[in-house]
Amino acid sequence: MGKRPLDDLMLAMDVVDTLRHRASLVERELNTEKRDQQLIDRLREIYAAQGIEVPDEVLAEGVVALKEDRFRYTPPQPSLSVTLAKIYVNRNRWLLPMVILLGLIGAAWLGYWLFVVAPRARVLRELPQQIAAQQQAIVDQARVPDAKEDARQIAATAQRALTEGDVKTAQHELDKLKELHSRLAQEYELRIVAEGSTGVWRIPDVNQAARNYYIIVQPITDKGQVLTLPITSEEDGQTRLVSKWGLRVDEETFQQIAEDKKDDGIIQRNRFGVKRVGYLEPEYLILTTGDAITSW
Repeated sequence: MGKRPLDDLMLAMDVVDTLRHRASLVERELNTEKRDQQLIDRLREIYAAQGIEVPDEVLAEGVVALKEDRFRYTPPQPSLSVTLAKIYVNRNRWLLPMVILLGLIGAAWLGYWLFVVAPRARVLRELPQQIAAQQQAIVDQARVPDAKEDARQIAATAQRALTEGDVKTAQHELDKLKELHSRLAQEYELRIVAEGSTGVWRIPDVNQAARNYYIIVQPITDKGQVLTLPITSEEDGQTRLVSKWGLRVDEETFQQIAEDKKDDGIIQRNRFGVKRVGYLEPEYLILTTGDAITSW
C-alpha cells in the first residue's frame, strides 16, 4: 500500500481535532440513528462555512479515528527517562542560569582559596620559623636571664597554639616576642625634665598623712630622639604609651633635685638612669623604687 498524501493525513487529524473541540456536537450526533452520516454531514457544513472542501472519505476516516482514539496524545508514565528527557528539552531555560551559578560558585571557591586557605597555609608554614628566629635573636642579645626565660615561655605558648591550629594566638605570641626583642635592642638615657614640672607629689589613698614624691623623666637616645614607651602607672595599673613619666623617689632625693634646679634653672645632675642594649630595664643612677605615674 502506497503512502497517503500528507494533505489527506493532515485533514484527517484536523477533523478529529474539530470533533474533540466540539464535544456537544459529537455527543448529540453519535447518540442518534445514522449518527456517522449525520456527523459527516455536519462536519461538511462546518468546513464549507470556512471555505474548506474536505472529501467525504477524509471526514469518514476522521469519525472512525475519533472512535478508535487515534491521533490523541497520551502522556508517557513518569519515569527517570521521561524526567531526563524533559530536562533535556527545557535545557535552553535552565542551562544558562546553571552555567552562571556554577561560575559564581567557582569564583567564590577560588576567592576563598586565594584569600583564606592559601594565606593561612603559608602562615602555618612560616610562623614556626619566625617564632624560632625571634626566640634565638632574644637569647643572643639578652644580658639578663629573665629575658631569655620570658622568650622561652612565649615561644612555647606560640608553638602550642600552632599545634592546635590557633593561628591568631600564635601570631599574637610572635608579636610579643618581637616587642621583647625591641625592648632589648633599645638604648637610651633617662633624663630629668628641666622645663615645666620637674617633680610632683601625691597623697596616697591608703595613707592621707603621707606623700609620694616623683621626679619627671624622659628617654632620650644618643642622637637626641625622645622615645615613646609603654609605662604602667602604679595609681591605676593602666599601661600607656608616653614620652614622659614620673619615677618615685624619697623626699630627700626630691628636695635635692628641687634645690639643684632652683639654683639657676638648670639641673646639673640630670641623668636619672641608663638603658643599655640587652637589658629590659634601665640602670638607675638615682635612688628610686621604680614605681611610676603617667599623668600629673
